[in-house]
Amino acid sequence: MPASPSTARAINDRLALELLQEEGPLTAGQLKSRTGLSRPTVADLVERLQGAGLVRVVGEAGADRRGPNARLYGIVADRAHLAALDVRTQSVSVVVTDLLGTTLAEAALPIGGDTGTEPAVERAAALLERAVRDAGAARLHSVGIGAPGLIDPVAGELRESSGLPAWHRRLVTALQERLPAQVLVENETNLAALAEQRDGAARDRETFAFLWLGHGVGAALFLDGRLRRGASGGAGEIGFLPVPGTAGLPSAVDCGGGFHSLAGSAAVCALGERHGIGVPGDGPEPRAAAVVATAVSQGRDDFLDALADRLAVGAAAVVSVLDPGCVVLGGEVGHAGGAALASRVHSRLARMSPLRTEVRAGELGGSAVLSGALRLAREAAQRELFAGV
Repeated sequence: MPASPSTARAINDRLALELLQEEGPLTAGQLKSRTGLSRPTVADLVERLQGAGLVRVVGEAGADRRGPNARLYGIVADRAHLAALDVRTQSVSVVVTDLLGTTLAEAALPIGGDTGTEPAVERAAALLERAVRDAGAARLHSVGIGAPGLIDPVAGELRESSGLPAWHRRLVTALQERLPAQVLVENETNLAALAEQRDGAARDRETFAFLWLGHGVGAALFLDGRLRRGASGGAGEIGFLPVPGTAGLPSAVDCGGGFHSLAGSAAVCALGERHGIGVPGDGPEPRAAAVVATAVSQGRDDFLDALADRLAVGAAAVVSVLDPGCVVLGGEVGHAGGAALASRVHSRLARMSPLRTEVRAGELGGSAVLSGALRLAREAAQRELFAGV
């Protein structure tokens, strides 16, 4: 059954908007070429999108050819402002952008473990509000939040989790109450995997497993182009995976003894000290990332081999169940290890599993969470704004 004229117009408009969003300003001729639509149809949709305040003329193309220059049409970037938050155990980072993702303001703030719940919530919310003012945004349309812990797959809410600060969950509720914006929350590892799939190491993959290696460890699963969260939202809680080489077994409330005890930041730092690689301090990124970066720069094969042995154990468990064909080592530690660490994990995985699996280093490091949260906010804004044409 053919689409009705109104449905066809909506489909064409959405296609054109997505092209302008991803590729930047285009002429009517370029839109015609990329969409396969007729010239009159493109002219009509451009007029509709301009009338809706979503598209405007942003320049001209073809100054080096004879005849009149072609108008360049682009998304009205300030039609909506977006924000993303990366909520860590003891810090929060914020970025505010326009609809095209251009950064207008960014900020970060440490929040110590001795800070009370309400003071922590107020400091984090105030940080976002200051960033919005600095960006000159009248109001936010959508806010994406990346946080550790389980996200209820039905309600889309951050669930109570032992071992995580109470202010995390309260912050989401507080922002929903005080902001005239759509507030969305997703597990930080899932968002980092989304960012690597859209803009990083997994751009060409529809199916892959992502290992987050930072202060803690986690996994995210993309199967056939879809993020899989599991029945309770806990797919990828690989820190609790029982593995050999630890002092015991994890429990329902403590991942000690699980894969976290082999690959978490504290474990990586301890491994570095045993190999004579010590890095002082613990800045905004895990000290483990600095240890790994030092090992790579100094060519410390002994340490990198030992770390790869550990990571391959967790990766092999994921591969044996899911057969993803590709594993991305993400987070600050995976990014710091780069190809030197990824190639070692790849070779060990090839010896441990009959399933052919490529291992890649993540390209975005710790910034992947903010990038993924911004994607979450932008796609929510697009669904509303673009659907109303």
